[in-house]
Amino acid sequence: MDNRAESASLYFKSGSSDKVYHASIESADGGFVVTFAYGRRGATLTTGTKTKAPVDHATAQRIFEKLVSDKRSKGYTDGDSGTPYLHSDKAGRVSGLLPQLLNVIDEGEAARVVADPHWVMQEKFDGRRLMLRKIGTVVEGVNKLGLVVSLSAPVAAAALALSGDFVLDGEVIGDRFHVFDLLSRDSTDLRERPYRDRYSALTALIDRARFSAHIVYARCWTDATAKADHLNELRERNAEGVVFKRWDAPYRQGRPNSGGTQLKLKFVATISAMVTAVNQQRSVGVSLLDGDDWKAVGNVTVPANQNRPQIGDVVEVRYLYAAQSGGALYQPVLLGVRDDVEPAECVVAQLKLKAS
Repeated sequence: MDNRAESASLYFKSGSSDKVYHASIESADGGFVVTFAYGRRGATLTTGTKTKAPVDHATAQRIFEKLVSDKRSKGYTDGDSGTPYLHSDKAGRVSGLLPQLLNVIDEGEAARVVADPHWVMQEKFDGRRLMLRKIGTVVEGVNKLGLVVSLSAPVAAAALALSGDFVLDGEVIGDRFHVFDLLSRDSTDLRERPYRDRYSALTALIDRARFSAHIVYARCWTDATAKADHLNELRERNAEGVVFKRWDAPYRQGRPNSGGTQLKLKFVATISAMVTAVNQQRSVGVSLLDGDDWKAVGNVTVPANQNRPQIGDVVEVRYLYAAQSGGALYQPVLLGVRDDVEPAECVVAQLKLKAS
């Protein structure tokens, strides 16, 4: 029997996130188990095991190597500096771009910005955040984490059909890219310019390629009546929600602690949560970060057309509401794994609590 022990300590540091993940192979009852511990550096760590019972060393090693590989693919490194992707196989895929992220507002705040002429409104699309960069004949996608990702062939071809070099920001749904911002144009950085100017340049760019159905710009509604009318129309057709942006605001990457010049109102409650348990039935337990601790908020069934997520995966969950006491989710539905969301973003502040 092979009694070797193996372990790895991985780190991730970006913005306010400073996390550690320990994994090891340990002897147990004549076999081996793969254990893990994770959390904010310096805080109490959440612990668990990837093996429900002892296994042979070869199996444990495969589980261990996959676990470490998965963490490295999400930006964890062996060095305790924790610089994302510094030593990983994704080092060449860091784009240098990061998107502006939006805070959620409630109905009362939405009513205020609907009436304010300084704010415009757009539909919030139910897709994946994507930035698209074109330089010459090279077109690449960039995800929410700033990593270069693949594009569908129709979207890439549509980008090549547009003139000049540019960086676009939007959401992709299948083979259609809904664009809502233009960050650069022919080597000119536009991010410090007001959104009004960026949007005007965006519509001019895309209007030149009217034949394309694969890259379209999001419509903007500016006056209070149009915003109110379209807000009701979007709600009636069960859209994802709406986004509000200040016409005079520059583009700022990252998410502010509160407020900001770009806000979103969601008609459907969703959260990003981390899988902290895999149950015997086709369900997983999910948790949210409450300070330095992970708080369980319930179980969600895995649909038959989805692979079962693993412990440590971030998943998107739609739900009706959360209990005032404890935050348990009512009628949760698993939408899928999110490889562009970090565990540090899975916070309890996302919860929409049941009205008292």
